[in-house]
Amino acid sequence: MHRKSIMIAEIIAVGSEMLTPFRQDTNSLALTAELNKLGVSVAFKTILGDSMEQLTDCARIALRRADIIIFSGGLGPTEDDLTREAVASALGVGLTRNEAVVEALRARFAKRGITIQAINFKQGDVIDGAELLPNANGTAPGQWIATEYEGKPRYVVLLPGPPKELTALYADQVKQRLQRVVPQQHIAIGQLRMAVVAESEVDARTAPIYMQFTDVQTTILSTQGEIQLHFACAKPTIEEAQARVDEVLSLCEHEMMDFVFSADGESLEQVVLLMMGMRHLTLATAESCTGGLIAQRLTAIPGSSRSFLGGVVVYADQLKTALVDVPKPLIQQHGAVSEEVARALAEGIRTRTGADLGIGVTGIAGPGGATLNKPVGRVYLALADANGTETRELNLTGDRERVRWFTSQHALSMLRHKLL
Repeated sequence: MHRKSIMIAEIIAVGSEMLTPFRQDTNSLALTAELNKLGVSVAFKTILGDSMEQLTDCARIALRRADIIIFSGGLGPTEDDLTREAVASALGVGLTRNEAVVEALRARFAKRGITIQAINFKQGDVIDGAELLPNANGTAPGQWIATEYEGKPRYVVLLPGPPKELTALYADQVKQRLQRVVPQQHIAIGQLRMAVVAESEVDARTAPIYMQFTDVQTTILSTQGEIQLHFACAKPTIEEAQARVDEVLSLCEHEMMDFVFSADGESLEQVVLLMMGMRHLTLATAESCTGGLIAQRLTAIPGSSRSFLGGVVVYADQLKTALVDVPKPLIQQHGAVSEEVARALAEGIRTRTGADLGIGVTGIAGPGGATLNKPVGRVYLALADANGTETRELNLTGDRERVRWFTSQHALSMLRHKLL
């Protein structure tokens, strides 16, 4: 995707507070969305503390590798607000104080009955060659610099850190300037979401496909029992870009058909609820080791009551019998964690509730409770309908939270395959 005809950007968030556990950079998300609309690819994001040396080094690196560099933050009046000084140093130019900004600051403070301090005037320091961008929502103006660095055109933007000020200033003054210098490009995106398949398998099977599309950027993400393929393409028209994304997406979807549950961004629980709704089917669950996690995921979706009747958490063996009619001798013979009990749970909850489909789950989430024959991560799933009951044995790894989540993912995936 990063061909020479496509401009790339770097976003640099300035502020030591964002290097603590208590604050995070959200400005870069909004800026990325806006830049993508212009056909600009954000290739780098950096978060820096309030260090003159580090800021200057970072600015020099950004000037070498990015066409557009946007700084957020570090434009305030205190000693640790150093963005202006660092960018000027990186560019090898000076700063000139803008008296109009100084007078506006005097008037603002006087109106509020506050004595202005001399340090406030540094907000009027403008990098030589920069265009001042008045800030209607705060005291720190932004700056726009169109320059050359090592013989290459560069566009540097300084924006205030507060999100309200940054977004308004970008929309009012920066966007129009970028539109004049950015080649006409449009970015189209697409994604495939797959459940219970290894990332390595997805890459082995899809890489021969997506690597043929050199103008499409492909990214593989792995998260909690789900693999996502993300595609992005920039072209002079959105139609051209979307056509390329659709082509590679379609080929990869066909290759991974058994595992793909969404090409439109829906979650697995949304997909199964939609499929049940279209078929006018209902579901109930009987959960042991997942503690109601399957039911929780389903009921988190608005409108789920049309298809999901409800569920029970039957952790204790006596409740498996009392609430879902699992025979005591069955538990005694095979153990609570067994294929037979999972089957009885699925069939029992289906009968008790009158649902079209019943899911039963039992297992050992850990860290305790394992035996020689049934280790932590051993889980049994069952899915019952009018035609019979399907069961599955899982041998999962990881901690308690991971085992429980992956179990719910496998259960919903199992349901999706049944609905297909």
